[in-house]
Amino acid sequence: METENAYIKQRLEKAESLRTRGINPYPNGLVPRNLVRDIHQNYGEWEGAKLASLNQEFSLAGRVIFSRSFGKAGFLKIRDRTGELQIFCQKTSLSESDFTLYQEIDIGDFVFVEGTLFRTKTNELTLKANRLTLAAKSLRNLPEKWHGLTDVETRYRQRYVDLIANPVVRDTFIKRSKIVQFIRQFLVDRDFLEVETPMMQTIPGGAAAKPFVTHHNKLDMDLFLRIAPELYLKRLVVGGMERVFEINRNFRNEGISIQHNPEFTMLEFYQSYSTYEDLMNLTEEMFAGLAVAVCGAEKVSYQGETIDFTPPFERISYREMQKVGEKSLIRPTFVVGFPIEESPLARQNAADPAITDRFELYIYGMEVANAFSELNDPLDQKERFLKQVESRERGDEEAMHFDADYIRALEYGMPPTAGEGIGIDRLVMLLTDSPSIRDVILFPQLRPEK
Repeated sequence: METENAYIKQRLEKAESLRTRGINPYPNGLVPRNLVRDIHQNYGEWEGAKLASLNQEFSLAGRVIFSRSFGKAGFLKIRDRTGELQIFCQKTSLSESDFTLYQEIDIGDFVFVEGTLFRTKTNELTLKANRLTLAAKSLRNLPEKWHGLTDVETRYRQRYVDLIANPVVRDTFIKRSKIVQFIRQFLVDRDFLEVETPMMQTIPGGAAAKPFVTHHNKLDMDLFLRIAPELYLKRLVVGGMERVFEINRNFRNEGISIQHNPEFTMLEFYQSYSTYEDLMNLTEEMFAGLAVAVCGAEKVSYQGETIDFTPPFERISYREMQKVGEKSLIRPTFVVGFPIEESPLARQNAADPAITDRFELYIYGMEVANAFSELNDPLDQKERFLKQVESRERGDEEAMHFDADYIRALEYGMPPTAGEGIGIDRLVMLLTDSPSIRDVILFPQLRPEK
């Protein structure tokens, strides 16, 4: 801690020195014309002589991640959102004030630089600085061996440092964004409408889970952070929105593990005039497309195992799973035939009234998706809710509440519909080879810092 405070004190003194010379250590209005990625793409194959004839000046901005000085000259390496590039700073090429500034630059500072491209004696593509401006002063030193920050607690608690120190972490969250974008476009292309439903609900429903409770002061009423958007999305189906989806947060007051975070992201979608079997086909198509789009192939490596997303996925019964165990389901596997007692919102199977038309998708022993043909008989749904209420009265905190308004909605008529929920975080884990859900949530829930 004393060493850290010494670094901060030293950098504060540098910032104050800049201010006394009329230099703002936190200026505004610096807009780079170029990105590192574009420079590499456009000029990465050019030889030195060709670069010398280019006669073009570029401007870049980024964080300094490396510095090496030789007295009257030296090198910086900067990183912007697209990549890294070496910068050559020479006393004869910079103004006196700019070169003095260069000598005061610390690792972690942000700089704005303008100059021309050339190749060094080691043939590295480099920007020769003609002008250098401090874009933002960093007061804290990056962690020792910052290019390989490994302390898990620090990584999760100070994600901003983790993103600086571990480029692979940033790549994980770039992939996460691509996964969500792909799913959104996949559904929109199939005529689904994206909607938003309440995060705070008077009755928590749509899943078997213990909710978080909050209080609305003005209305003087307790509200629940939603455990699922299901019952609201199906209300929209009643209203004529035959294909709807939502990608958003759910909140469940449960334990924390490598597969569980109290706040997590779910995709839920509902398709009228379809069955849970139709959604199996849709899910296979979606996941296979995702694997190719994000990882380049339908076969993906995860924790030393090969996960093959090539359709069709294996299908087994709930009873079979009870014998082999969910942890043994490594390859994508649909489990079907869930007991009616465990599926209070699913349609009863026509051939076997003891089970429902439902599946869960398991991959590497994790439940990744849950879907069923929806129960749209209001009388049947009412009886199922009443049984859930009985379970709550016997002490089951995860049993569902009775939702009278949802029953009323069903009484207006809901077309035959199938719905599905997919855990985005677990899906991202699989497609980024991440062993813990905390690796794919930017700010996972942690105990307060001591």
